[in-house]
Amino acid sequence: MQLYDDNPTLAGVAKELDESKQGEVFYREYAQPATIAGERLFYIESYGCQMNFSDSEIVASILAESGFRPTRDVEVADLILINTCSIREKAEETVRKRLRVFDQLKRNKPGTMVGVLGCMAERLKAKFLEEEKLVDLVVGPDAYRDLPALVATADDGGKGINVYLSREETYADINPLRLDSNGVAAFISIMRGCDNMCSFCVVPFTRGRERSRDAFSIIAEATELYQRGYREVTLLGQNVDSYKWQNPETEQVVNFAALLEMTAQVHPDLRVRFSTSHPKDITDEVLHTMAAHENICKYIHLPVQSGNSRILELMNRTYDREWYMARIEAIRRIVPECAISSDIIAGFCSETEAEHQDTLSMIEYADYSMSYMFFYSERPGTLAARKYPDDIPLEVKKRRLQEIIRLQAQVSFRHNQRDIGRTFKVLIEGDSRRSSDDFCGRNTQNKMTVFPKVGQYKPGDYVNVKVLEATSATLIGEIVD
Repeated sequence: MQLYDDNPTLAGVAKELDESKQGEVFYREYAQPATIAGERLFYIESYGCQMNFSDSEIVASILAESGFRPTRDVEVADLILINTCSIREKAEETVRKRLRVFDQLKRNKPGTMVGVLGCMAERLKAKFLEEEKLVDLVVGPDAYRDLPALVATADDGGKGINVYLSREETYADINPLRLDSNGVAAFISIMRGCDNMCSFCVVPFTRGRERSRDAFSIIAEATELYQRGYREVTLLGQNVDSYKWQNPETEQVVNFAALLEMTAQVHPDLRVRFSTSHPKDITDEVLHTMAAHENICKYIHLPVQSGNSRILELMNRTYDREWYMARIEAIRRIVPECAISSDIIAGFCSETEAEHQDTLSMIEYADYSMSYMFFYSERPGTLAARKYPDDIPLEVKKRRLQEIIRLQAQVSFRHNQRDIGRTFKVLIEGDSRRSSDDFCGRNTQNKMTVFPKVGQYKPGDYVNVKVLEATSATLIGEIVD
């Protein structure tokens, strides 16, 4: 999954405008300024991947049905929730700092409850409840339906905990409250969990096995979003290419390519994105489906992690350098206009300088439009932590990471410079961060585009924008007829 944590290396080319929101979930649609007497308010902060932000919307829906109402003022909240990520140590450190802040708020407002949700909750349940004593609720990713009951337990002085990992839960029947919404783009979770067991990753342990959501419920959600004025949906999963659902009535199997086409057919004006793809699973069928539908965006997030085959084997990525390069070639052949982004880890266990150079050469070869870049952070309980010494000195990790960031910035800049003079169909998402005189939106390649406001255009409209300038992270242009 694409990560939205607070690693400073995600600045610049590793961040896009819409990916800069870290922490607080903003309640544009549902929050109201006044408190109704007797009503209980909840506040959520979300960290980590897109799936966590999507999960927070599910949590909000469940709480709303139980009489809670969202607020973006943490100081008035009766229930403070933090939806956590365990993918990197830095993310966990950030959560601990926030919990200390929330603990002080509890002292100032007795009766306030604090809950930890998500992957970190599952991984560190005992520590939160017994050692740190900062929280009242610990709720894993598959236990959100139990939140009202767990809150009631905490109300009675008990500890509300449920981190059970389900093999069936998909939350398919819950209509998420679109809390962090610009009213234009929304996430749709299509599957949960992961079976890949990459040696560095905690996700299979914190989110459980893969299970796919009912295809009909996904299409119904996409249709409802379009009818409400949304013009873009992103299909989410730890590995969307593993999506597989069997219709119990007809026994027809719906794979990801079929689901992608079904979503594209909701309406030609509904753009479709997806994340994340695994290099071992993305098929030519998916690529041909992308090529056949104009409203399926020509952008694939295809994490490589390392450009060296030996390191990939240690990572248990189940593909080698040549396989990954062959997938890049297939994308170029079938979807020539497709932009590709990646995740890259610097300084994995035993990585040599020559193997690091293989990663740098892969960035050049794949011509990534952007990347999410990190140095290796050992996660307790993973295969890597059990089998491989974390033997690359921190200063070496940081130096290699800086080399990766520097090269990616150059590649991203060249990638965007090639777009100067071209015209793209852009979906207006809202005002530019830098000026209310400009709009911003993304083109089909997921590139953020900024352009002056003209005419009567508004968020949710499609416009043709001619690119006049480009940085490593942004296209700058003007609306043309």
